[in-house]
Amino acid sequence: MLTPSPTGSKHNSGSHRPLIPKGMGLPFFLVTVLFFLWGIPNNLNDVLIRQFMTSFDVTRLQAGLVQSAFYMGYFVFATPAALLMRRYSYKSGFVVGLLLFSAGTFLFWPAAVVDRYSFFLVALFVIASGLSFLETASNPFIAQLGDPESAARRLNVSQAFNPLGSIVGVLIGTVFIFSGVELKPEQVSSMRAAHTYVPYMRHETMRVVAPYLGIGLMTLIWAILILRTKFPPIARESEGAAQNHGSYRELLRYPHFLFAILAQFVYVGAQVGTWSYFIQYAQATAHQPEKIAGYLLTGTLVAFAIGRFVSAEIMRRFEPRSLMGLYSLLNVGLVAIGVLFPGWIGLWAIFLTSFFMSVMYPTIFALGIEGLDRNTKIGGSLIVMSIVGGAIMTPLMGWIAETCTIELAYVVPLVCYCVVAFYSYVGARMAPRLPAS
Repeated sequence: MLTPSPTGSKHNSGSHRPLIPKGMGLPFFLVTVLFFLWGIPNNLNDVLIRQFMTSFDVTRLQAGLVQSAFYMGYFVFATPAALLMRRYSYKSGFVVGLLLFSAGTFLFWPAAVVDRYSFFLVALFVIASGLSFLETASNPFIAQLGDPESAARRLNVSQAFNPLGSIVGVLIGTVFIFSGVELKPEQVSSMRAAHTYVPYMRHETMRVVAPYLGIGLMTLIWAILILRTKFPPIARESEGAAQNHGSYRELLRYPHFLFAILAQFVYVGAQVGTWSYFIQYAQATAHQPEKIAGYLLTGTLVAFAIGRFVSAEIMRRFEPRSLMGLYSLLNVGLVAIGVLFPGWIGLWAIFLTSFFMSVMYPTIFALGIEGLDRNTKIGGSLIVMSIVGGAIMTPLMGWIAETCTIELAYVVPLVCYCVVAFYSYVGARMAPRLPAS
């Protein structure tokens, strides 16, 4: 089921080239850190969903709007990000993205002061708009930074730092946002009678402010560092302006790219949905308190990080698409166990899916933009727009959890992994359609 990497002369000549070209070390480092930075708010959302269910007394479906607001920011701003970079450079995308990211985190303070759930959703939208610029710029920048033969592996190396940010984000949320207090219905009634429940809820809401202000300050510092660093142009940016722009219409000739949009849409939906409801799955089926569930979520993100590093090494010997196909099929089986055997068996099965989902985002992205040439920036922006899958699948899982059970909601990522497997073995291998002469 795994296909070895090609061993032809093209591959051999590429394999002797360094993964990171000479003179690109500092830009590679600065951009790779961005993968770490945007991992923090991505997985702090998983904590926010549980926290807002407490502090704003909302349902699972309503709390799922956290992810909807967040990933709609990706959807809306991916194309403006591509247009900005098409006119200027990848560096402009990095700086604008970091400034928007920082602005969104600072909005958490007034949102907490006015105590409005909708205000928090706006702040999350602004954060995600910044992340949209960062992802639209960073993924193709890293992929095109060196030899095209090693693009998927290079992108997996940079993306390996994303789950480290995710781990930090969940730990920040578990330690500094979760209070560890889980009130029983009778305690809530008693506090309402004593008029202490509303102050308690406001205190719970204010717990989210300090972590986000700290993240915003760190992001602002990184924007200044990138602004002051000289970025040598990569090959695609050094071409003439007319050749560099590309066209959306031309992208229709690349079926492997069109399937990549679908695959990324369902993959992100599976990833975001799996992690968003992991804490609640642990609480409902294994009867664990929220702090223990939060640490279990941290553990599954560690598995995700290990998967990124291990799989980047495996890709030295095997085709990325074949490895992704195998991992997709394994996740179909693991999620099925989570659905059919709720409890500790199902929890550990869902836990392990993070290891195997680790290669999917960067591999789909690298395979999707392969061969797009002058259409790479706008093609990359459309793949980033497909992240909106996280905004759609998460509320869908919340609705199923509300109307049926939390374990049945995991049928959604199960179906998503089936689609990713199809892309790995069929969609990613489709040749471009040549224009009519």
